[in-house]
Amino acid sequence: MSAEHQHANNPLHGITLERMLTEMEAQLGWTRMGRRVKIQCFLSEPSVSSSLKFLRRTPWARTKVEAMYVEMMRTAARSRKPG
Repeated sequence: MSAEHQHANNPLHGITLERMLTEMEAQLGWTRMGRRVKIQCFLSEPSVSSSLKFLRRTPWARTKVEAMYVEMMRTAARSRKPG
């Protein structure tokens, strides 16, 4: 399987963690994000900077945040679909 083919199947390809956090904060807000993924960087004095530091060194939390982002994007795509 070529690298190009693998990237086509990865919804996160080319999207930085910072972009994910910024888009989720704008659409969901820190409170909703904290309810879905219970981590202190979302619940106590949240910021993109503190969240980046934590998520870069905590794989289980990053995996949950990435899944939340993918779900947010799928929901947005469904709501844009005519029908």
